[in-house]
Amino acid sequence: MKTEGGPPLNLNPEPHAASDRRRLRGGAPIQIGLLGCGTVGGGVLRLLAENSGYLAERAGVPLVVKRVVVRDLEKERVSALDRGLLTTSAEEVVDDPTIDLVVEVMGGETPARALIERAIDRGKGVVTANKLLLAAHGPALIARAAARQVDLAFEGAVGGGIPIIRTLRDAFASDWVERVTAIVNGTCNYILTRMRDTGASFEAALREAQDLGYAEKPDPSLDVDGHDAAHKLIVLAMLAFGAQVDSGAVHTSGIRTIEEADHRYADRFGYTIKHLAIGRDLGDSIELRVHPTLIPKQSVLANVSGVLNAVLLEGRAVGPSLVYGRGAGDLPTAVSVVSDVLDVARSIASGVAGMQGRGMSIKPRRVRPLSEIVSRYYLRFAVEDRPGVMGRLAGALGDAGVSIEQIVQQGPTKASQGAAPAGGAAAREPAVDVVLITHDAQEGLVRSALDAIAREEFLREPPHLFRIEEP
Repeated sequence: MKTEGGPPLNLNPEPHAASDRRRLRGGAPIQIGLLGCGTVGGGVLRLLAENSGYLAERAGVPLVVKRVVVRDLEKERVSALDRGLLTTSAEEVVDDPTIDLVVEVMGGETPARALIERAIDRGKGVVTANKLLLAAHGPALIARAAARQVDLAFEGAVGGGIPIIRTLRDAFASDWVERVTAIVNGTCNYILTRMRDTGASFEAALREAQDLGYAEKPDPSLDVDGHDAAHKLIVLAMLAFGAQVDSGAVHTSGIRTIEEADHRYADRFGYTIKHLAIGRDLGDSIELRVHPTLIPKQSVLANVSGVLNAVLLEGRAVGPSLVYGRGAGDLPTAVSVVSDVLDVARSIASGVAGMQGRGMSIKPRRVRPLSEIVSRYYLRFAVEDRPGVMGRLAGALGDAGVSIEQIVQQGPTKASQGAAPAGGAAAREPAVDVVLITHDAQEGLVRSALDAIAREEFLREPPHLFRIEEP
């Protein structure tokens, strides 16, 4: 493996003596190496510079940035950066024995994983905001840091400026988390808020989010298809449930299929649509799923709008607890990263490095298949407006063991519009929406009913299914 601007990295270096990292320093500065200087990295440099005196008082020693690794030495950076610190060689950070703490904000798995592993093996404390890396390799990295008795901190990986990692690791250490219900992707939350409040289509709301910098151009799929939220849910599950899971086990769906009609009907039934990351500890297994969800309009999560994030925890003893705030951007995420820097610096300066990962138990746990979960469901069908259709819908659901709580019919729908049948064929009946709310049902039974309905000639387009939660 080779990093830009330097020779191939030796991924199995001899570790520095652990005692060197834990020695009492007598007021010597904590030397920091920064891997990456993009949006978050720039925010980190700003906070370290603007709050240097305050941070030194809190840490007990000065915090000094010694090296900043970037790909492009000529690119414009934040004014807080001393350009004399720039390098393209990552080994100037991970191999420098005078650097105590490595901050990784470059993102991705490669070369971030190898660099973090190397820094840990060299006895350095590590702070990262890399949710993708933690979702894929978090338990192994935590175990590696614990074995070397150094700190690995990652508050910035989930929720931007929301202190959710500390809350789970510290505040809930004496309780058992039974459920996590979270809005952790500001892009999805912004788009759904605009669709609900203005009647905009998904495409129009997405373009607006892109113009404002809330969604990536040209490809926003990581956000709007749910993958970003799934990575964050896996990280939350490590701390909430002590769970090591593969990302492929997390059911993940995005918001592309939501239409204006779904927001309208959700409101009619007393709900709003949110893109949620949901985890439950069921004892013998856990639920982990990311998808659009109907939640009651009076619930606290229903009122988390725009790019804000929120995580609702339910502890066995403490009950519900909400952590809420700005979930993205340079400074909110940088606040979490620098808070980690402060914690790790304190540990190094006090000679007690390695405390953050001590006692963490992360083990493989079975993720319950989606077919086994039990929920209530919102089902919308665009069907031909003729006698008997509603009865056949109800019959298919009943045959599968799914009972109906509420049902409404409204039309005509957009599926009624379009060209007349070719060749003089008889015109089809106009299409109407039939919307059902079910009682609690196992998802496998609901899917079986939808498979049967899909074979009916009166169905004009694929059904819309959204789960209903009562957080």
